[in-house]
Amino acid sequence: MKLEVVCQNFIIIAFRSFSPMIYTTVRMKSRKFLTSGICFLYVWILSFFLFSCNSGKPKEVLTTPTSGNIKISVDESFQPLIDTEVFTFTSLYQRAQINPEYKPEFDVVNDFMNDSVVVMVTSRKLSDSQLQYLREDLIIGRTITFAYDALALITNRQNIDTLVSYNNVRDIFKGKIINWKEINANSKLGRISVIFDSNKSGNIRYFKELFGINDSLGNNFYAVNSNAEVIDFVSRNPEAMGIISANWISDKDDPVSRSFIKKVNVLAVSQQFVNDGSYYRPAQGSIANKSYPFIREVYLISRESHRGLGSGFIQWVTSQQGQTIVLKSGLVPATMPVRLVQISKE
Repeated sequence: MKLEVVCQNFIIIAFRSFSPMIYTTVRMKSRKFLTSGICFLYVWILSFFLFSCNSGKPKEVLTTPTSGNIKISVDESFQPLIDTEVFTFTSLYQRAQINPEYKPEFDVVNDFMNDSVVVMVTSRKLSDSQLQYLREDLIIGRTITFAYDALALITNRQNIDTLVSYNNVRDIFKGKIINWKEINANSKLGRISVIFDSNKSGNIRYFKELFGINDSLGNNFYAVNSNAEVIDFVSRNPEAMGIISANWISDKDDPVSRSFIKKVNVLAVSQQFVNDGSYYRPAQGSIANKSYPFIREVYLISRESHRGLGSGFIQWVTSQQGQTIVLKSGLVPATMPVRLVQISKE
């Protein structure tokens, strides 16, 4: 009987804490009704409820703006810049751990939409249908432009042609020009091989959208695996023309960037509607004043439902400290004023 009394008291205390409604029901029963069999039945029910509440998907560990551990998905084109941003941020906030995963643009967006990451870095905004898909899950996709990048056209050092018109570039993509002699009759080179980083690349998507190309590109277009591989391929093949993000060759203080720029020529391109004999390379000044024709925005996009580490990182990258890193990298900050200084030779 002592065991029964102990069990009865345990049931009443437990259900009083767990569920006031069940506790009231238990109180209404006489203690004689709570036999040992009923006692063990109630214990089993209580265990079932407690187990059900603690089973299932583990609760997400909330982060703060300066602490925690998150993954972000980044277009491989922007790896040099994001490596520096992440390194500096996590050096300042040592309780923060940000793990960037560098992939082609298509895979980056898929990671974001599948909730594999809370932040992505890309040159493509989410479509209306993607934003609506997120809203249906009560998620707001927040987008901010934090830098301006350019797509650089590079050629082998043996290629003496370093100027190309906007229309020539368009005709190469549309298959109207496939030979270097069609650009310069004195060229000793043959068929143009256009090299880009991936079939899922944002670099190639940019040009297809710019030139209104809906079909597949010509058989003289070849994909490798990264911007770095594009540079390496072009440096070894005289007839190749590569497409890379200017981010890979823009930081004059970075030894890797300097080693890349020594391997290839960077083409200067004329403007689309201006035929005054001027050509522009994807330098910081021509990106800032938009004289170079192939410029794009770089976005930070978040799906965080609270003010966590992803939001903290975005706020820092768009602050003066983060924007100074963009400036130093050779790209153009989007949230910090930039002053252009023109030096004239007299």
